[in-house]
Amino acid sequence: MKEPTKRQQEVLSFIADHIREYSYPPSIREIAEHFRISMKGAHDHITALKRKNYLEQNGRCPRTLKLTLSTEEAAERADDSMLEIPVVGTVAAGIPILSEENREGTLTLHQSMLRKNRTHFALKVRGDSMSGAGIMDGDMAIIEKQDVVRNGEIAVAVVDDAVTLKRFYKENSRIKLQAENPAYKPIFCQEVRVLGRLSSIIRNY
Repeated sequence: MKEPTKRQQEVLSFIADHIREYSYPPSIREIAEHFRISMKGAHDHITALKRKNYLEQNGRCPRTLKLTLSTEEAAERADDSMLEIPVVGTVAAGIPILSEENREGTLTLHQSMLRKNRTHFALKVRGDSMSGAGIMDGDMAIIEKQDVVRNGEIAVAVVDDAVTLKRFYKENSRIKLQAENPAYKPIFCQEVRVLGRLSSIIRNY
């Protein structure tokens, strides 16, 4: 079977849960209302899942959607496509960023959002120093853990026991951590410990 997209996997999981609970599938309208999308959008997801052989239907009759997998297998496949990464909050001086003391729970993401065979963590963004790069206060930054980044990449770095998210530049005799807001001056230093590079941003409206 061809892998479903993240949203298709969510729709498949919703259908499996509905069948498990009520012994019949949800209607197109119920799917649309659950995901707050149009009826056409819900229909397109169903069509794609049928084309990928995850669903089958008796003509156009309502409530005749069937899973080609058992409800347990469908739910298991949905779970296998989701990964949990630790959420790091405000970091105390001297405490490693990924230590238990700094964890504020986990964030569940579809595996397509993360690079394979890499370690990731989520960091809550505080302040507006990177607003020029589209990173706002309250955003969740998804960080790929690594200790080396290229010039110009946005990195999580430790400077004097303080953790910061800035654009990284290695100059001849120093490191420059550049904000993306003219109100903030760049940070120049000799020693920086890089914790990772920015992978993506998640924002709740």
